[in-house]
Amino acid sequence: MTKEFQIRVLPVIAASENAIKRYLAEEQGMDQRTINCVRVLKKSIDARQRTIFVNLKVRVYINEMPQDDEYEHTEYQNVEGRPRVIVVGEGPGGLFASLRLIELGLRPIVLERGKDVRERKLDLAQITKTQKVDAESNYCFGEGGAGAYSDGKLYTRSKKRGNVNKILNVFCQHGASTSILADAHPHIGTDKLPRVIENMRNTIINCGGEVHFQTKMTRLIVESERVIGVEAVDLKTGDELTFRGPVILATGHSARDVYRLLAESNIQIEAKGIAVGVRLEHPSQLIDQIQYHNREGRGKYLPAAEYSFVTQVEERGVYSFCMCPGGFVIPAATGSQQLVVNGMSPSNRGTQWSNSGMVVELHPEDVGGDTSDPLCMMHFQENLERDCWQQGNMRQTAPAQRMADFVNNRLSYDLPKSSYAPGLISSPLHFWMPPFVAKRLQEGFKKFGKMSHGFLTNEAVLIATETRTSSPVRIVRNPETLQHVTVQGLFPCGEGAGYAGGIVSAGVDGERCAEMCAEYVKAMK
Repeated sequence: MTKEFQIRVLPVIAASENAIKRYLAEEQGMDQRTINCVRVLKKSIDARQRTIFVNLKVRVYINEMPQDDEYEHTEYQNVEGRPRVIVVGEGPGGLFASLRLIELGLRPIVLERGKDVRERKLDLAQITKTQKVDAESNYCFGEGGAGAYSDGKLYTRSKKRGNVNKILNVFCQHGASTSILADAHPHIGTDKLPRVIENMRNTIINCGGEVHFQTKMTRLIVESERVIGVEAVDLKTGDELTFRGPVILATGHSARDVYRLLAESNIQIEAKGIAVGVRLEHPSQLIDQIQYHNREGRGKYLPAAEYSFVTQVEERGVYSFCMCPGGFVIPAATGSQQLVVNGMSPSNRGTQWSNSGMVVELHPEDVGGDTSDPLCMMHFQENLERDCWQQGNMRQTAPAQRMADFVNNRLSYDLPKSSYAPGLISSPLHFWMPPFVAKRLQEGFKKFGKMSHGFLTNEAVLIATETRTSSPVRIVRNPETLQHVTVQGLFPCGEGAGYAGGIVSAGVDGERCAEMCAEYVKAMK
């Protein structure tokens, strides 16, 4: 027999299955000896008051043991010899599109400009050692996309778009901890996610699909307003390649050459709003003290604390983004003369720092230039990243400023120790960043400091510049068929197309694009 309960317990109880059993036995008048297993279905932390509680939804197995896995299995069939679909990009959008195509009996041919997830890690290490970025293998390009080595957070608000639980279960099937099914803010971690991605790739190959690394799309093949394939180049040999089939375009938010290619090919795209700002890094112990209302910090039974801030300044949102408790700040540029930062956390979230993007919402009319140009927001990103690179002595050394100094327009004469491996250089961000960004950040920080005592402090450091929060371009598609509005057989997908904002939402969009592509292939027979 099984029963489900909603309980509210202290962290020390939530940390142990035996403690939960004892609690349930006492509260529900049960014989603890009959409780064979407790499975946590949902878990969230309530830190609004000084006494911290953990909310749990649990399934209790009485006089029996679970007979099934903690996650739902998806069956993948052999698709050798089946109709081909070209999937450009092997980030979460492309991975989940490929797996869903296999479910539907189609054969994905995946083209990834970067390297596989293991080789890619070696190139990431070189950024710190050489201060140079490989334009095809970096924190944004390569197997797994931008999320593979920038945290692996799986929280999304896009539940109306598709089956979020399906995405989480597929991750579990490929090696992720089943804790992601229960946690309110699920997280795999940069140390664990690469292996999960590798397992997903192996599923694609074992089922008859193909994955081509260091293979860069150079042109869409269009005949009679229909995309029938792509041309590509093998970056290892220089060979020119042709792949035929409808195309799911899942190239991520930083593939600027793809946006230029589409614009030059008169394939309709449009500028969209973005958010830019900085990475804000605090000592993790300080964030724990603030969020858990305790001078001792999180103690033994609580995780590194998270925070979320949002306000309005001069009719634009100012908010925290991609908060990484117990994490690192990383160099996320994708080419020369760029300086971009992002954040990540290992699975244990155990470093001495916590960081978050702190960004300002921007619309095309905010940045100047020709707002009719679909690439205007991309050009703004490029210019800001180049300015930041120049402020960093034309290296990956990041311009930085203490938080209170920034708010008070003061140069920081020294900087705190930081997780950012390429190094920091003191710089007056308040002076050289665009005023419509800097001034809104200053006002936002003042408000956040009033909301959370101790948050606005010179123990925290601003690291410039965070620009890749989302795609600066939307590839326009039909909301019903998910095909491009002017050419058939092209399915813009995920973050790069402007229709997702994270790993899970990109995965959901990938599945939807695969389903619509399957309908298209069926209609073409």
